[in-house]
Formats: sequence, C-alpha cells, structure tokens
Amino acid sequence: MNPAPHDPPPTSLRDPRRYRKLRRFVLRTFVHAFWWDVILAFPLFAPLRRSPSERWLAIARRYRGLAAEMGGVLIKIGQFLSTRVDILPTEIAAELAGLQDEVPPAPFAAIQARIAEEFPGGSPFAEVSSIVLGAASLAQVHPATLSDGRAAVVKVLRPGIEILVETDLAAAGLAIRLLRASRKIRRRVDLERLAEEITTTTRAELDLSAEADNAERFAEMFADDPGIGAPRIFREASSRRVLAAENVTALKVNDRDGLIEAGIDPAAVARRLFRSTMRQIFELSFVHADPHPGNLFVRPLPEDEGPPPETGSGRPFRIVYIDFGMMATVPPHLRGALREYAIALGTRDAARLVQAYAAAGVLLPDADLDRLEEVHAELFARFWGVSVGKMRDVAMAEARYFLRKYRDVLYEMPFQVQVELLFVSRAVGLLAGLSTALDPDFDPWGEALPFAERIAKEEISRDATARLAELWAGARAALGLPRRLDAFLARADRGALQIRSEPGREARRSAQRLEKALQRLAWAVLAGSLGIAAALLAAAGNRWATLPGVLAAGFLVRFLLSRRA
Repeated sequence: MNPAPHDPPPTSLRDPRRYRKLRRFVLRTFVHAFWWDVILAFPLFAPLRRSPSERWLAIARRYRGLAAEMGGVLIKIGQFLSTRVDILPTEIAAELAGLQDEVPPAPFAAIQARIAEEFPGGSPFAEVSSIVLGAASLAQVHPATLSDGRAAVVKVLRPGIEILVETDLAAAGLAIRLLRASRKIRRRVDLERLAEEITTTTRAELDLSAEADNAERFAEMFADDPGIGAPRIFREASSRRVLAAENVTALKVNDRDGLIEAGIDPAAVARRLFRSTMRQIFELSFVHADPHPGNLFVRPLPEDEGPPPETGSGRPFRIVYIDFGMMATVPPHLRGALREYAIALGTRDAARLVQAYAAAGVLLPDADLDRLEEVHAELFARFWGVSVGKMRDVAMAEARYFLRKYRDVLYEMPFQVQVELLFVSRAVGLLAGLSTALDPDFDPWGEALPFAERIAKEEISRDATARLAELWAGARAALGLPRRLDAFLARADRGALQIRSEPGREARRSAQRLEKALQRLAWAVLAGSLGIAAALLAAAGNRWATLPGVLAAGFLVRFLLSRRA
C-alpha cells in the first residue's frame, strides 16, 4: 500500500545511493543560486557576475541529462517544471520542454513476473507479446490477447518503480523545503500544497486501478460526443499494477502529413481538440492533464460514421485519449471563477477578466486592479485575432512596447499560483503547442467567442432563480432602511458616531517600501560600523577584532537577503 500523501516517504522505500546523487544535485543548485543571485547581487560585486541566462541554461542541461540517465519521476517533474515560467527562469523552462518520457524498456521476463504476481490464480491473457509499444518512466505497454481471444494492450508498472518514485519524491521534497527560504516564492506559491499535489498525483499514477476509474469516467462524460473517445477497460484483466485496455492505436495527433494522407483536415483536429479541452476545464471540471502527442490518437472513420469535421470538409474522425493517470479535478470554489474567465476572454471584457482573477484567488492582496485591467484591455486590442502560429512573432514585436509602458506590472507580477490550477495550466500549455503544430493559422479567439457565449447563456438561465432571490433580499433591505436611518440619526444626536479611515492601496505600498528600505539601511549601517570597528581593532593588534568582523559579515548577509526578499 502506498504511503499517505502527508506522510514522509519511508526510508525503507528509498534507494540510498540514488537519493545521495539527487541530493548533491539539489544542494549544488541552491548553493549556486545563493552565491550568484543573493551574495553577488550586491552592486559592489557587479563586475564578478555572469549572465543569468547562461548559468540557468547550464543547470537545466545538467538536470535534463540527469533525468535522461536516471528516469523515474525526474522526467515527469522536468516536464511539469517546463510549464512553470512563473516560478522558474524561462531558460530552464525552454530547455526542459524537450524532455521526453522515454526510457529503455525493462526486461520482458520481469514484466511477465509482475503479471504473474498480480494474477496468482492464473493469467487472464492468452498471450502477452514481447514487443514494447511504449516504455515510459513508470510503466511500459505491450500488445496482448485476452483468454477469450480479444485483442488488447497491457500496461505494466516497471519492476522496482515504487522505490524509485519514493526516492525521487524525497529529493523533490528537499528542493521544496529549500525554496521556502525565498520570500518571493513563498508569497506566490503555496509550497506545502505544491509538495502535496506532486506527491499525491505521482503516487496515484502507481495505482493503475485508479487510472482505470479515470478512463471510464472520461468515456462516460463524452458519451454524447462521437468525436471524442477513450479505450474500453478490461477489468477482468486489470489490477493495481496491471491495466488491460482496448487497443486504440491509430494516427498520432501531431502526424500532420499522416492526417492529410488519410483525408483528415489537421485544422479540424486542432479545433476539436481545443473544444474538448475547453469543455473539460469549464464544463466537466475533470481535465486530462497530460495531453501530449503520445497520449492522443486520431482514428479515421467511414464517411457515414461519426460527426462531420468542424471545417465542413475532409474525412470524419475521432480523437481518442489514452493514459488517464494524471487527471486534474477543478474544485467547486474555482469553477465559477473559471467560467467567468471564459466569458471574459471570449467577449474581450478586461474588467470581467480581472474580477475572475480575483475570484479565483490568483492575485496578490496588494494587486492594482485598475492597472491590471488597463494591461489586459491593451493585450486584447493588440493580440485579438492573431493566430497561434503567429503569436510568438507578434509577442516579440510587442515585448518592448509592453516592457516600457507596463514596467511596474511586469516587474511586480502580482500573481500567486493556485496549486489546483497547476495541472490545468500544463494541459493548456500542451494544447497550445499541439494547435500550432496542426494549424499555424488556428485562431483561439474565434473559437473562444461562441464557447463563451454559450456559457453566458447557460449562466443566465441557471441564475434566474438566484437573481430573484437577490431582488427579494434587496427589497427587504429597502423596507428596513427607515429603521436603520432612524438608528443612525439617534447615534449622531448622542455624539456616538465614529469615523474610520484606511490609507489607499498606493499609500500602503509606499509605506511598506519605506519600511523595508529603512530596515535595509539599518542592516547596512550595522555591517559598515562593525566592519570599521573590526578594522581598527585589527590595526591596533587587539585579539577581539575577529568578533565584530564576524558580526559585520552576518549583518551584511542579512542585508543582502533583505534586498532579495
């Protein structure tokens, strides 16, 4: 049985040698960051500093090589971090984006032994082929034939994977504990929740019976959509470590040439993929969080079967999802905010978009809402209608303008990461890449508009009763207004009125900045004074000169840390 998500990984499930190697990498990386980005950030050391992009790119390459060599969870963590440009430098994200979850397959004899362990009463398979259809960090897939003759594919956890996973999670936990030293990161990311989410999601992938549940739930949700499908699960041949499913292998979703050769319009595939993802996020609240090309197939259908393509031309097809180990569930408290976000995005309503951010809890408490609204209004004006394929070029052309005009917003980045949305964000990032590969002219804005209009109509219909309740509450408040006014006047007559005032947002921020500046000045003065005292004592040959020197160094470090906070 897997440990509970809140419990530390038991040391009996760790590989000590592997953990020591990972721990060395983690500690080396954090020492590097502290030296170059904290100590040498002091203006006095400016000539000694190296380019941050070169340094972080070298670290990303070392991690990529380490993940490719050792496999396990390292690959999945690297893929996950490649989407977190709000936490990590873009150089790391770009380098890790090419990390593929492909490792050498485990020996077939070990796979057969694993299957035999799961079915001690007799194998449900007539045959399991030694051919490897896919070998990933956690499991590998083989073609198989069930005892009743039906064709299937069988996914089997790699032998010893439980130990590798717990070892890698322990190293990831160490990295997250070290990240707590950064006030900026703590302010924007709930690190405790992030660690719990990564641990829970990764351990869940070791339970293939849970993946079977996810696959059946996904298929049921899209039962009314013949254009989206999922493989049938063979429960009689499945367990916690073995999963047997229908063989749905077809054209890979990113095989553009193969789609065209089969008579399928790639633009129609991009459009249907976008719509299915929007439905998962904003309507079903159950999202396939790992929709990379290896987990999506396009199955050509006969002309008289299946839905017509969205573009009105080309052969009918069905998009089939596989691998439901990583699913994201949108919690109830975020669903309304996400629907508001979809409506605001589709209608280009910057004010509504910012309010959706606030409702979702992704803004820092001191965020300037008016300034954010201004930024998003201009983003809509400059980027609306731009295709995915041209987005990068347009963004590069506009970057200098936005950096100059909205430097304050871009520097402060008043956003905090909601852990519940991390895996949803990953799915959206993968979707954007697939859409670009399939159709460089794909217009997400044009697709979002009818989707947003439909959600808005549903919201109006659904909230009719709630609005009537609000009107009734307003009427009751109006009826009670004379009584409240009379009480107010009575208090005024007795001289019992009290007036409370609070400084505005900008005034509070200015005061906070001034307070921090005074604190930094105090640390600098203490460090300088003690440094001078140490120098004078040393010049006089006093044996106590070391003490103020050590204290001066300590206060200097405290000053440097306060500058980075």
